[in-house]
Amino acid sequence: MKRAVFLDRDGTINIEKDYLYQAEKFEFIPGAPEAICLLNQAGFMVVVVTNQSGVARGYYTEEDVEKLHLHIAGELERCGAHVDAWLYCPHHPSGRGSYALPCVCRKPLPGMLQEAARRYDIDLGSSIIIGDKQADIDAGKAAGSRTILVRTGYGANEEQLVGPDTVVCDDLLSAVKYLL
Repeated sequence: MKRAVFLDRDGTINIEKDYLYQAEKFEFIPGAPEAICLLNQAGFMVVVVTNQSGVARGYYTEEDVEKLHLHIAGELERCGAHVDAWLYCPHHPSGRGSYALPCVCRKPLPGMLQEAARRYDIDLGSSIIIGDKQADIDAGKAAGSRTILVRTGYGANEEQLVGPDTVVCDDLLSAVKYLL
């Protein structure tokens, strides 16, 4: 079985911008590409797990999410890094149409991590999630993975919510250096 590092996207990899879906508005948090490259070199599978309620709210489409992920992948490739898998939850309880449903994939539930484990033969117990929200930490704990909160994005405001079993780091690069 593989070890993975699950990464939240907005506020962890890229600068938090409300309902980001346009490539021209995408900006890496400084050090994020280097951090992902270090994970690649260390042999971890890198899996992005991101809530994208903007789809359910009608702000953008699933195709927009996938286009942005292709853009990010291209930017990472230029830096010598890559993400092995991209998973996202398009649902929200107050969304529209078929996206307004209770699901098991929306963090803080562990559904995306469990789905990745099934698809890619990942050992959740030897894996880690890194994110900037309590929901990321809760999803990781529910999946049986170790957890790291970063202070970027919403992390500085959520730091007091995490328990002593969650490591807190300034950003993704410092989290990866801690992990390695």
